[in-house]
Amino acid sequence: MRVLILGSDSPLGHSLSELLAELGRHEVIGLTRAASRWKSERHAKKAVRRAQADAVVDIRVEAVADGGQEIVELDLKRCLWVAKSCQKDNARLMFVSSARVFSGKLDRMYNEQDAPDSDSSIAQLLAEAEDVIRDNCERHLILRLGPVFASEGANLVTQMLGGMIRGENLVLDNNLRGCPVACNDGARVVSAILDQLSTGAEVWGTYHYCSSETATYYQFAEAILAAASQFSEFSAEAVALESRDKNAPSLNRSLDCRKIRDTFAIKQMPWRRSIADQVKTYFQQM
Repeated sequence: MRVLILGSDSPLGHSLSELLAELGRHEVIGLTRAASRWKSERHAKKAVRRAQADAVVDIRVEAVADGGQEIVELDLKRCLWVAKSCQKDNARLMFVSSARVFSGKLDRMYNEQDAPDSDSSIAQLLAEAEDVIRDNCERHLILRLGPVFASEGANLVTQMLGGMIRGENLVLDNNLRGCPVACNDGARVVSAILDQLSTGAEVWGTYHYCSSETATYYQFAEAILAAASQFSEFSAEAVALESRDKNAPSLNRSLDCRKIRDTFAIKQMPWRRSIADQVKTYFQQM
């Protein structure tokens, strides 16, 4: 199957491109985020059609959200243009979204039938992007992930390590729980879905995937600090972690992953297994 990755230079896009190339089951074409900042529908359709892809994986908006950047209205238009192009060319469209669409106020894990309920601007634009995909491309699959982390690009690991190296006091949320996803684990999940789509599986709709362990931002930073302290370039005493508000209500943005397990036989993996490798790679790249 010929696969077009939009946002191939994002942390998840980079890991996915490497994994698909290593496995050799699909022919991969990548478009970076800069190359897919189209100004018109004509340019978007031309780029997608030129790839002649059987499947398009759109990672751009997820990368913006996890990088702490702002999602703008033009991002929604680009999602619309891609969806319309895939619909016209009968291509499969996988849109990678985020658990950020949920507020965390439920007293259970969020499943695919739960409506997005976060009132943040990023969450609302993510939810709008999902609706755009559903309304304009029949053969679509929306994959919501927990926060994606990696050793490069803008994400939880690089942001926290950057602050630690500068000796900053990191004030982190210790009330909102979630299940972060390592970029290589996210790539594994997307690759497994693509394999089944290539066999003609008609499994359209929305799916959830996150790691098998929950953590607050504070606990995640503690794990990063423990892994980073073994490097001579960094002293564990150089940074102090502080919780943001001990009296704030507890929230949980964990995702129910039974549907993706039952449909694709994809099992959840613990995020802690990947922390040491991601931190090591981060310091090797410095």
